[in-house]
Amino acid sequence: MRNHLSAAAAGILLLVGVSAAAAQDVIIQPEHETVIREYVKKKPMASISLLGVELNIGTALPETVELYEVPDVQYRYVIVDGRTVLVDPSTRKIVKVYD
Repeated sequence: MRNHLSAAAAGILLLVGVSAAAAQDVIIQPEHETVIREYVKKKPMASISLLGVELNIGTALPETVELYEVPDVQYRYVIVDGRTVLVDPSTRKIVKVYD
């Protein structure tokens, strides 16, 4: 009986963790997606390389990385290894990586 309770508790904790992680996802409105893609095409920046930094959602970029503004969008962008990376400027965390 004790093992069943432990397994149930572990399952609940796992579900709570997954829910918390999903709550951190940023939803970018389709009209902002279009603005971002078009702006980056019109104003291409040089691609940089960040050794040891994985381009995952939630990864914070170093302070040394210059972020570029997209008009009328709350996020900033940078080009890393040829990929456009959208970043929350207040936390410097990656919110989206475009291929």
